[in-house]
Amino acid sequence: MTSDVGSSRRSFFGILVGSVSAVVGVIMSIPVMRFLLFPVFRSGEEAGWFSLRDPGRFSGPGPYRAEVEVRRLDGWRVSTVKRTVWVVHDPQNQLRVVSDICPHLGCSVPWRDDERIFHCPCHHAKFMPSGDLLSGPSPRSLDPLPIKIENGSLWVKYEVFRNLVPTREVIG
Repeated sequence: MTSDVGSSRRSFFGILVGSVSAVVGVIMSIPVMRFLLFPVFRSGEEAGWFSLRDPGRFSGPGPYRAEVEVRRLDGWRVSTVKRTVWVVHDPQNQLRVVSDICPHLGCSVPWRDDERIFHCPCHHAKFMPSGDLLSGPSPRSLDPLPIKIENGSLWVKYEVFRNLVPTREVIG
């Protein structure tokens, strides 16, 4: 009978230690899971508006290169990066601002004065001075960005679009 009492005590203490360990483990895993899943469940940030100053300075044929400083959140790291935008004229001679990011694979697209086109150096997509697709593997034209003229200044809202799809999908 003595051995039954000893084994039942050991079983009780084993269950007690196991239960306490499980509770402590669950409690300690909550902050770790929150840390790991924070980027997945956080709400996206609203893109900011950036002033490109007087719209009159873009009256020539263009295109005109401009830079905006964008706040970027990569998981937990916040940084400020300069992004290039192009101020162009559409076929109706209205001002447009387009992103310099190629919709194919995200390369930066420079303006080539010698060819009078935007020419992507990665896979040779070519875009007209208005940003419209001319040729190459890009699924669409350069992405236009929202603009407004307010208090005598041209404002652009910088947005990031999904690559490799024919429709424009804002992702940031």
